[in-house]
Amino acid sequence: MIERYTLPEMGKIWQDEFKFSTWLKIEILACEARAELGEIPKKDVDTIKAKAKFDVKRILEIEETTKHDVIAFLTNVAEYVGPASRHIHYGMTSSDILDTTLSYQMKTAGELLLERLFELKDALKKRAVEHKQTICVGRSHGIHAEPTTMGLKFALWFEEVKRDIKRLENAIDNISVGQISGAVGTFEHLSPKIEEFVCNKMGLKPASISTQIIQRDRHAEYMTTLALIGSTLEKIAVEIRHLQRTEVLEAEEYFSKGQKGSSAMPHKRNPIVSERIVGLARVLRSNSITSLENVALWHERDISHSSAERITIPDSCIALDYMLNMMAKLINNLIIYPENMIKNLNITRGLIFSQTVLLKLINKGITREDAYKIVQNAAMKVWEDKNRNLKEELLKSDEVKEYLSNKEIDEAFDYNKMLSNVDYIFNRTIYAD
Repeated sequence: MIERYTLPEMGKIWQDEFKFSTWLKIEILACEARAELGEIPKKDVDTIKAKAKFDVKRILEIEETTKHDVIAFLTNVAEYVGPASRHIHYGMTSSDILDTTLSYQMKTAGELLLERLFELKDALKKRAVEHKQTICVGRSHGIHAEPTTMGLKFALWFEEVKRDIKRLENAIDNISVGQISGAVGTFEHLSPKIEEFVCNKMGLKPASISTQIIQRDRHAEYMTTLALIGSTLEKIAVEIRHLQRTEVLEAEEYFSKGQKGSSAMPHKRNPIVSERIVGLARVLRSNSITSLENVALWHERDISHSSAERITIPDSCIALDYMLNMMAKLINNLIIYPENMIKNLNITRGLIFSQTVLLKLINKGITREDAYKIVQNAAMKVWEDKNRNLKEELLKSDEVKEYLSNKEIDEAFDYNKMLSNVDYIFNRTIYAD
């Protein structure tokens, strides 16, 4: 069963109640600004502030006739306000409230996502320190390479999440703009001071220039940032899925009491959270492509972007919030199996030390090509015969013994020397935070 969503704040941002409340706030602020400029009586603004409200059901009912959501909203508000409602939406176009509200929603949602990212960063830092010296094999192409530590895996993800935080902070800053600039952005019927007043009260910056809309490169940056964060989470999830494979089992998602893994096989313990995250990351990337296609619109505006954004932007914010929540829990509760890491480390019977031996031979004055050939010949014998190990093959090799003593060969198979710079890496990453 999918875990219940735990932060209703994100969902509420995209509900009609929040959206219409923000529309109303913008309309009232614009009236206040006009009153300060002496364009409308203050008593009319007081009436608007006292009486203005809306009913979601009634708006949707009116929209069935008007086929226009903003007009339906304004009609409903006017039903409550009366004659003073003539001042509402004066000189404005629908996108003035639609786009300013969308920016406000995206800013608010982005700030919640930032909180989630910081929670994940803290979880990764904690596990990195915990497993700084937990030795495991590193893999390239899925094949054993050289030893690393589980702590370095966590540290790598920690650094990427830090970059994601910076990316999201920048995307939030660039989407935090509003506009009250009229039908084609020329302020023909409104003073730019009204836009400045409204944006300041909303915690936004006035867009330096707009047409009938805020330009969609801002939204595309935000959406591609969400997709990139999703790809970070997918990267972590894919690694966990590989580490949980039965024949590897170096790490495993926490399996709670009463949890069931399969309707058919009672023994199953599956990486369901990681798999769920991978699937949702694909949705985020798909939505980001739509946002890129929304950048180019006809002349000062068309509405080909609008219908898509009503789906993709809320869905991406809600999905990523869920993914970050799940990933932080996954990391905090991830089960680590150091004994399996050591067992897997030794599966190739010393082959992971081949480069160390190669470099020792080079240091004795042999050409790289000749040294490589000597070590590879010994390594291939180990690959082909499971009863052999690399150290024994090297100790039996006259070519190797011509250059390296038994002690020097033994020293080449020391895990600790191979990982002597782990502290240095941690000082540049985890401890530098």
